Amino acid sequence: MISTIPGPALADFERAREIVQAVARHTPMETSRYLAEAVGAPVHLKCENLQRTGSYKLRGAYNRLAALSAEERERGVVAASAGNHAQGVAYAARQLGIRATIFMPVGVALPKLDATRAYGADVVLQGDSIGETLEAAQAFSTETGAVIIPPFDHADVIAGQGTLGLEILEDVPDAATIVVPIGGGGLAAGVASAVKQQAALLGRTVRVIGVQAVNASPYVPSLAAGRPVQVPVVPTIADGIAVYRPGDLTFEVIRAAVDEVITVSDDDIARALLVLLERAKLVVEPAGAVSVAAILSGEIQSDGPIVALLSGGNIDPLLMQRVIAHGLAASDRYLTLEIGLPDRPGQLARIAELLAEANANVIEVMHTRHGSGLQISEVALRLSVETRGPSHRALVVDVLRRAGYEPRIIAE
Repeated sequence: MISTIPGPALADFERAREIVQAVARHTPMETSRYLAEAVGAPVHLKCENLQRTGSYKLRGAYNRLAALSAEERERGVVAASAGNHAQGVAYAARQLGIRATIFMPVGVALPKLDATRAYGADVVLQGDSIGETLEAAQAFSTETGAVIIPPFDHADVIAGQGTLGLEILEDVPDAATIVVPIGGGGLAAGVASAVKQQAALLGRTVRVIGVQAVNASPYVPSLAAGRPVQVPVVPTIADGIAVYRPGDLTFEVIRAAVDEVITVSDDDIARALLVLLERAKLVVEPAGAVSVAAILSGEIQSDGPIVALLSGGNIDPLLMQRVIAHGLAASDRYLTLEIGLPDRPGQLARIAELLAEANANVIEVMHTRHGSGLQISEVALRLSVETRGPSHRALVVDVLRRAGYEPRIIAE
């Protein structure tokens, strides 16, 4: 295995760890009884969401910037990113005394914009999509000579991200399966390569499973085709790993070192975020939670300890609010109904009595005489209620139906 993995060698990962530890925390490794019961094996959570800058990206960025020559440092660096890579490069550049210019899309989330500026980078808002932003960063590099810092497809970046793999084996030496989010592939390539090479020296094997969002999963068709292929990216809440094509080097490393790549839906991811908040008391961004989503969806089987890598925690509070609501609905704990009622006094009170009888807590109510399909003597009642899971959700609907109403469930 050691001789068949392209890219950084084990010595490169070990050297990167010595470099990266100047800025990166050795993040906590937590255990989860809830997830262990769900999968039937011990589950550990590698909390890179608690890393400086809020994600693992600092590791690869710092390792790449530390390798620059004096002449390259003098020219400064440039990167394009909508979030975590931007913050990682900005922080690393400040620590090393290098001028950094970060191009970000015009609609970037305000917390990520403010954080990147706070780390000392010059931020340029340009482009309505990350593709246009990347083009702007490339043009800036050509014009000024600034060194482009790629988000994933570079050996130094992969080596920096792979320091996480060494930490995982140090913290959980008997790990049997490691579950890693995949976007462009720098994290998965680094972790898988470092783990496989270290495990081989110890005379054991470790499975590494990569996870992508189903709406942005170029690695599945690329691995099937044997080469990087481009796919259309459908909007996903896991925007941190939404890429349309694997990196060339990361693809080769992942093809050699990752045992399997699976996908999860946005509903799976929303449920995972809710579980991490409620059960583990951890704030994780959607892209960082896909490893837990894979466990909860039943995609992960292991005969030994599982390590789920939580790759980041930079989530916009407004997005968190929406994701929590989506996660509640996906977990059958939030129910929206529409009910047609006769337009006469007492009907709203009757519905309230029935919901109280079913122990359902009303969150929102809309009562209107206007709507398509309504008769002149009818009104429409749309309400959202909290429920305690699938059986309670079914009970609420049943109570209304037994009372003679025909509630229609509205998908969230």
